[in-house]
Formats: sequence, C-alpha cells, structure tokens
Amino acid sequence: MTTSQEPRPAEPENPEGLQLDNQLCFALYAASRAVTELYRPLLNELGVTYPQYLVLLVLWERDTRPVKDLTETLQLDYGTVSPLLKRLEAHGLVERRRASDNESRVLVSLTDAGYELRSRLTGVPHALQCALDRFDAEANRELLGTLRELTATAQAASPLTTATVAGHEAGESDE
Repeated sequence: MTTSQEPRPAEPENPEGLQLDNQLCFALYAASRAVTELYRPLLNELGVTYPQYLVLLVLWERDTRPVKDLTETLQLDYGTVSPLLKRLEAHGLVERRRASDNESRVLVSLTDAGYELRSRLTGVPHALQCALDRFDAEANRELLGTLRELTATAQAASPLTTATVAGHEAGESDE
C-alpha cells in the first residue's frame, strides 16, 4: 500500500493563549521548581529531601498528627505521603504507630533526632530569603497572599473539561 506525500497545509498561527510563555500554570511550575532547587544543597547536607522537609515543618508546628491530617495539610494524597513517612522513619526522624482509640488511625510523631534536626534547619528560610534578594519581606508577604488566594480559587473552581473550554471559547460565562 502506497501513500502519497501530500504537502502539509501551512500551519495556522499559534494563538497567543496557547504559547508556553503565556501559561500561568507553566510560570507557577517553573517558579516552584526553581525555588525548590534552591533548597536542595542545604537539605542534602542534612539528609532530607524537600518533600520530607515539608513533612517535618508540619510536625514541628504540632507533633503527633494522624497521617490524614498530614495529607490534608500538605495537600498530597496518601500514596505520596506514605512513602515519605516510611523514609523519614527509616532515617530515625519520625515514628508511626496506631492510635490506641482507633486502630485504623496511624499517628506520626517526631523522634528525638527529628526534634534535633529542627535546630539545624532554622537557617533555611533566611538562606532562601538571601538567595531571593530581589524580594524583600513585604514583597514575600504579598506574593504569599496572592499564591494562597490563587490556590483557594483554583480549589474552589469546577474541574475543566472540553465542554467548559468550548463554552468559554463561545463567550459563555459561569456567572
């Protein structure tokens, strides 16, 4: 069977809305990766990854939490948090145990080594601030507020579907 090589039609101009540099999601993704990458050398020296650091931050705020509380606070699913906890436990930084009042609930607590690590990590936020020296404390507060508002808005929004996209292209509104 032979196929003829028909010339490809000229590609239509890519709409501005479909250009990578105009995607909010990509800008957030790239910024998140860049900032997370700044942490890596500091955290590597201490033997923890960035996601493990986040778990420790939550436990330093309030120790002994159910796994469900950690998943909700970190906005991660159980399948992501469980391996993090397993590795932290293997490093001797946390311990997991069943709740005495409800065997189905697993509680996570810091070990003495987990508490001690906090004193070695207290300089991390300041080091990050120094690395991002173009952002002063006020700019950081504003950015945090904007990101929290964006997160809440995105979480409250209806999931996008092709029908949603088609409706917006036609000029329909949810209001």
